[in-house]
Amino acid sequence: MTEKDTEMTAQPKDKTRNTTDKRILDKIKNHNRGKIFFPEDFSDTGSVDAIRQALHRLAKDGFIVRLAHGIYLCPKQDKKLGTLYPPVEEIAKAIAIRDKARIIPTGLQALNKLGLSTQVPLKVVYLTDGAPRSIQIGKRTIKFKKTTPKNLLANGEISSLVIQALREIGKDNVTNEQLARIHKLLQKEDLQKVLYDARLAPAWIAKIMLAAKNNKVES
Repeated sequence: MTEKDTEMTAQPKDKTRNTTDKRILDKIKNHNRGKIFFPEDFSDTGSVDAIRQALHRLAKDGFIVRLAHGIYLCPKQDKKLGTLYPPVEEIAKAIAIRDKARIIPTGLQALNKLGLSTQVPLKVVYLTDGAPRSIQIGKRTIKFKKTTPKNLLANGEISSLVIQALREIGKDNVTNEQLARIHKLLQKEDLQKVLYDARLAPAWIAKIMLAAKNNKVES
């Protein structure tokens, strides 16, 4: 089944669905499977209460999946695996876009994304300039933690993750293996971004970042 396969596998139990249900379903069908939706995406289809009830019915009938309160998914399907759910990071990014907020993964999530840890955290923490909140997605939790604007100013995707990963590891706990990995990763980052982001980092982290760009690893 392709991503652009918008044919709904379930069939409506009520063929006399109201207008709001049909409008919402039509909008969903215009997107690829795997798309995450929020009630606000359907504000032009009916009243707030009508939209809430329509989404509840569509989820109950299997057209969409309710990931959490106010978060819905038009899932991809696999013949062997069944319903495929998006990564937690994809859900977090969708929420950030909706809220017009910036986010940066921290802790184990940052370590995992950089390949510094194989551990997949059940609780993923993001720094944000949006509203602080915790969202339960199955057995995993997404936590948005309010932070100062300075912590969100990093320009480089890799260098911003490096800063958060090193914060998690701690100054006195960084191994040579981890330094070598960080060194290799930062070679892929734009020099100007590394130089800029190093100014935002604690002195000991900035030293590691700058040493990496100078082709040597701090020990």
